Amino acid sequence: MEKKTDRDFSLQAVPQSHRNGFWRMLVVMLGFTFFSASMLSGGTLGLGLTMGEFIVAVLAGNLILGAYTGALAYIAAKTGLSTHLLTRYAFGEKGSYLSSFLLSGTQIGWFGVGVAMFAVPVQKVTGADTYLLIAVAGLLMTATAFFGMKALAILSFIAVPAIAVLGGFSAFEALGDLGGMAALMDYQPKESLGMAAALTICVGSFISGGTLTPDFARFANTKRNAVLTTVLAFFIGNSLMFFFGAIGAIATGQSDISEVMFLQGLILPAIIVLGLNIWTTNDNALYASGLGISNITKIKKSKVVIFNGIIGTVMAMWLYNNFVGFLTILGAALPPIGAIIIADYFILNRGKYRSFENMKFKSVNWLALTAWGAAVMIAKFAPGIPPLNGILGAAFIYTVLGFAANRVTVAGRLEMEEVTEA
Repeated sequence: MEKKTDRDFSLQAVPQSHRNGFWRMLVVMLGFTFFSASMLSGGTLGLGLTMGEFIVAVLAGNLILGAYTGALAYIAAKTGLSTHLLTRYAFGEKGSYLSSFLLSGTQIGWFGVGVAMFAVPVQKVTGADTYLLIAVAGLLMTATAFFGMKALAILSFIAVPAIAVLGGFSAFEALGDLGGMAALMDYQPKESLGMAAALTICVGSFISGGTLTPDFARFANTKRNAVLTTVLAFFIGNSLMFFFGAIGAIATGQSDISEVMFLQGLILPAIIVLGLNIWTTNDNALYASGLGISNITKIKKSKVVIFNGIIGTVMAMWLYNNFVGFLTILGAALPPIGAIIIADYFILNRGKYRSFENMKFKSVNWLALTAWGAAVMIAKFAPGIPPLNGILGAAFIYTVLGFAANRVTVAGRLEMEEVTEA
């Protein structure tokens, strides 16, 4: 009977007996935030801001990300549910399929992009065949994602210190080339970047992935550990990625720390850092995509993840060349999903959900879908910071619609009671 247990708990809450403590959750969440795209974003910020402005933008952006993901982490630890199962409460069972499809499709796309992001620069340096590198990298990354949270934890325990140490050494070398910390603090950008644009880049680089925080935070043994490790991961891991990217861009014109290492002649460390950084990101992406497709198909995540990994690997080069623009569009579509979960749990349900096993879900909650659609439009067209606009818009519209619907329901019930008494 034990053999049939779904260790990933794809379609049920994670029991307390399978929860993890502070340190294991911290390294998993750090591995989650050690994201290659954050270094690229950090390079853009570094070239467009003074160092003082850069620090303010990164801290403010991570504060927004930390508040958003921390709230989702709390709900996940309280319920033991993944993002995809949580969406059933707000969107309805079949309504949740839309969010699961969007989130999973995005993560499969990122997986393919990540595999190619590893293979292309390594091919340039080593001369190895690009498609062989893609096949080997895709296979290894799919294998560790197949084994679930235990494999993610082991990989993160190896990758997080290695990336921090080797990346830190490279950044220290680049800092020396610049003339030290004083020269870095005196740096003046050739073309200035506005703070609103900087925050959009900082928040937008990870807000879509942050929506999947519950997929990992549900394994925390306490709500405190879930929130604390999530928020710390963003302020440490994400800030470190931005800092590496900024220093590399200012010193060499390259924002990816692995590219900086290639220029510094640190070939083997560059391949190690590049590989581990993308591996942790891709494993989290593939793991989350498996949970999403599992919510739709009711097939265990461990089986789905193999299929998703094959799709991402086969399409890696096409995704690398074509998918990033599409992912940018999805950046407006995904954050409102998390905002609706937060509003549904904390405001409309006052911090309490009926247990997943005993819950009878609606088929589709059109109020949630309406709020989501409106929030996507707000994120896309309203002035300001698009991801934040989407989050605030979704939470506000869904809350107003929810309270209005409850009032109509209560009024109808009272009217029925009066008719019955008469």
